[in-house]
This record gives sequence, structure tokens and C-alpha cells, in this order.
Amino acid sequence: MKSVTRSLRILEAVAQHQPVTVGELTKIFGLPKSTVQRTLVTLAEAGWLRANRKDTTRWEIGARVLAVRPAALQGSSLFVAAREPMVRLRDKVNETIHLSVPDAVQCMVVVDRVDCHHAVRTFHAIGDTSPLHATATGRAVLAHLPKRDVEEFLARGLDRYSETTPVDPDELRAELHRIRTDGYAVNRNQYRPGVCAIAAPVLDEEGTPLATVALSMPDSRYDTDQLPAWGRLVTDTAAEIAGRRLGA
Repeated sequence: MKSVTRSLRILEAVAQHQPVTVGELTKIFGLPKSTVQRTLVTLAEAGWLRANRKDTTRWEIGARVLAVRPAALQGSSLFVAAREPMVRLRDKVNETIHLSVPDAVQCMVVVDRVDCHHAVRTFHAIGDTSPLHATATGRAVLAHLPKRDVEEFLARGLDRYSETTPVDPDELRAELHRIRTDGYAVNRNQYRPGVCAIAAPVLDEEGTPLATVALSMPDSRYDTDQLPAWGRLVTDTAAEIAGRRLGA
């Protein structure tokens, strides 16, 4: 049991300090470097941790942790508050609706989905992750984070996923300002080709983004003329979820 407890403590430390090196973890726990390294490799083999893509000497949370998080949200006030408004939004637009939550300032994680009735539709599995800067859900969160957090995020560099992915920091800053003004973010083929989305943040009483609700559709059904109406529906749904969560 001692080794299990140690593994869980190291997992928690990685989540708190990621991306983190073996040396940094050794200093935190006062353990031999070989013990920490062995624990990290074991957790990585099980899918709980992974090496950082840009610096393989650093460790970060793996996909299995992200997949477990949606299950942990089942029954939470956010999850319960969101379900009925998501279904009503789906019924109004007949497009797929997603609820996603931020994983620190790393990525977005899909935690719930209401499918549309079209034979051709977008699909994200529960537990799927996506980058913050390249998606509507991610930018809806970034737009409401403290400036310091946004600048730290930009300093890491922005990966390109398509020809239209915003990778210029100034371009992204301008887009975040527009999102704060309009209340919603738009993604048209910026992450996955042929996939479009409109997303709005679910904010807590202090204005911190807890989640996003997004309307997702194939590019073939995206209509620029409908964007203002879609934007209002999504922002109204996000506001309703926030109010229901607080018992309003």
C-alpha cells in the first residue's frame, strides 16, 4: 500500500506542477531519483502520465486522467444544471451540443454531449480533449482568464492544426477581445477540417469560466447569416446553466 500511496502523491504533484521534471519531483518528495523515475514510468505505461510533447524530460497528466474526469463530474451541480438546457438548445437548432471543462490552462475536456438528429453530424467522445487556442470552446475560456494566465499560455507557443488556426499572439489577443464583447467564440475549420462550432462560457459568480457550452456542426451546414442568432442561443444557454447551478 505504501507504493500505491506514493504513486498517487506523485500523480497529484505532476497535476499541480506540470510539466515537471524528475529532478523537481525528487526535491518535492525527498525520494531517490530512481524511485521517482520508476513510478513515473509505471504511471505512464498505465496511461495516467505522459512525457511532454515539446520536452520529453518533463512529465504531465495523461489521457486516462482526462477520461476519468467526466465521470467524476456526474451528479455535480454543473453537470445537473447543464443537461436540460443543452437538450433544449439541441431541439432548437438540431445540431450537436457539447459541455466541456478546462483542464487547468492546458486543454478542454468534453464531459457531456447531446446529439442532433442529422445522419451527418460532428462527434466528440466524452473525455476527448482539444487545444485552447484552436477551438471555440477553448477561446471562450481563454477570453475570461486573467491577463497573466493568457500571456503565460501565449508564451508557450501556439501549434497550427489547419490553415486558419490562430497562431499569431496578437491575432489571438484581438479575437479574445471580440469574444468578450460578443459573448461567444466561433471556430470554422480552425482545429478539425470541416467542423465548425459556436461556444459560450459558463461563468461562476466571480466571472471565472467553469465550462463552455458549444453548438457544433459540419461546415456544410454552417451559415454566416445565422451566426448572430446561434450566438444568442448559445450565450443564453450558458447563462441559464450558470443560473441553474447557483439555484437562481
